[in-house]
Amino acid sequence: MKMIWTDFAIENLKNIFDFYSKKANKKIAHKIRKDVLATAKQLLKNPNSGQIEFNLLELNQNHRYLVCGNFKIIYRIEGELLIISDIFDGRQNPIKINDDKRQLK
Repeated sequence: MKMIWTDFAIENLKNIFDFYSKKANKKIAHKIRKDVLATAKQLLKNPNSGQIEFNLLELNQNHRYLVCGNFKIIYRIEGELLIISDIFDGRQNPIKINDDKRQLK
């Protein structure tokens, strides 16, 4: 299985890093990024370990997610590809994930 990150997921992870670099410090921002990347990497061994993302069911792409701290790593599996679609801050209103649907198609 091969892991691919969408441009949208990469941009969201970068935005999270930039936010924590400014609001906390770079050490915390690096730790968050490292933890998200390590958690995502675990999916290569257990791709179906995440829960179904019910907010994205209408896309019919079988999105799942894993939680890493305050963040959801949203992904889907297509054949031998594990596609990281989004990194979503779980402290946001869950309805906001619906706003992101256009980026996940």
